[in-house]
Amino acid sequence: MSDKSILVTGGGSGIGRAASLVFAREGGRVLVADLYLERASETAELIREAGGVALAVRTDVSREDDVRAMVDLAVAELGQLDCAFNNAGIGTAATESTNTRIVDMRQEAWDRTLAVNLTSVWHCMRAEIPHMVERGGAIVNTASIAARGALAGSAAYVASKHGVAGLTKSAAIEYAEDGVRVNAVAPGHIETPLLEQALARRGGELSPRNPVRRFGRAEEIAETVVWLCSDRSSFTTGELVTIDGGRLARA
Repeated sequence: MSDKSILVTGGGSGIGRAASLVFAREGGRVLVADLYLERASETAELIREAGGVALAVRTDVSREDDVRAMVDLAVAELGQLDCAFNNAGIGTAATESTNTRIVDMRQEAWDRTLAVNLTSVWHCMRAEIPHMVERGGAIVNTASIAARGALAGSAAYVASKHGVAGLTKSAAIEYAEDGVRVNAVAPGHIETPLLEQALARRGGELSPRNPVRRFGRAEEIAETVVWLCSDRSSFTTGELVTIDGGRLARA
């Protein structure tokens, strides 16, 4: 990542914060974007304390104007845009739709979930790709193991993550000849604020349900994300990389 400029959305916590720190550790300059500026600023400060270069910005990724301003800031302040990790997203708790079946789901919950988890990725790539087509670049989007199956009572979340997977593959095909690689990661249960919310709803009872018999760490996802953005993965595009401790490998 030496001399590369990177944009990370949802960088104020969880996988986004971990990825921002790894990008910086590998020599990248990072713009940390998050809906909560205080969290983004905390991540940026951690990077600067370690000797790296980082900026923070408040961004609502569901708003096209916010996204374009974020990308313009990255280019203006960091000089270019080499990589983007479109990671911001929400779970069912954010829309009070946990364990809600399709016919019982509120329109507002459906719209908000797709706006933050899927439409935001479209907004981001529309703003990011034009800055990459002439010099090349790499994009990684955050999907989920829910993009490879389904979860009862989480239709909007599942649909949004399936959408991210399809959008990623479409972008990879359309911009391969322009030197832009686009991939996605599909994390399983990872120790993040979203998992903490799920544990709280279940009274602390949530089994890892994978052969490794533990939850994943945000840093483990981050390492894969940074590899996908690096030249070491130069022949990898259009992939949905599952990182779930072997959960989906079970018959």
